Amino acid sequence: MDALIELSEVTKRYAAGGVPALDHVSLAVAAGEAVAVMGPSGSGKSTLLNLVAGLDKPSGGTITVSGQRVEMLSETRLARYRRRQVGMIFQFFNLLDDLTVADNVLLPAQLAGTPRRRARARCTELLDQLGIGRYRNTYPGRLSGGERQRVAIARAVVGERRLLLADEPSGALDSVTGEEVMRLLHNACKQGVAAVVVTHDAQLASWADRVVFLRDGRLVDQTAPPRTPESLLTPGPRQ
Repeated sequence: MDALIELSEVTKRYAAGGVPALDHVSLAVAAGEAVAVMGPSGSGKSTLLNLVAGLDKPSGGTITVSGQRVEMLSETRLARYRRRQVGMIFQFFNLLDDLTVADNVLLPAQLAGTPRRRARARCTELLDQLGIGRYRNTYPGRLSGGERQRVAIARAVVGERRLLLADEPSGALDSVTGEEVMRLLHNACKQGVAAVVVTHDAQLASWADRVVFLRDGRLVDQTAPPRTPESLLTPGPRQ
């Protein structure tokens, strides 16, 4: 299967001559494949996501997504790349406080040109699925951390993107909602989305096709995780 994402010998240093945050990392992810990235704090996990998203540039190596060299794109083309191809779940949510929950979720789909009716229907479906449909007209500042995280997840998966990047998506969630997130990610991959998810949660990592381990900026191992029970990946009513 051809790679949708391909990193080749990628290195990132934040200071000239300093210890690399990523050190000659090579990794390929195919369309429809889910990769969980695990490792101790400071191992380079978030740096990896930022480089694939085009939020930062590598000090060396190449990053290719859908046939285009991400590190070579201009700022204008990077913005277009993120808007059209990348759904991101940030560790600290990055919601817009002056927009309602529904408008936060709809914004990236609208920017990507998704038809309004389809985007609104998908927004409603996701908010209900994540148990926050009643907050659609509420502003993020009135929500708990876990509720804001659910909004961020809905915003990332609402559009028709090819790549989903997530930084600790279940960190502020209870176990029931964590399972719902697992279903959403699994279903997105079944539709051909490539997912790269940074997590410390072994349960969340269990839905992935591969688990990649980083330590001190190096890729030290990758393996297939224990399979998630199919019952966890089958949509069911929320409690």
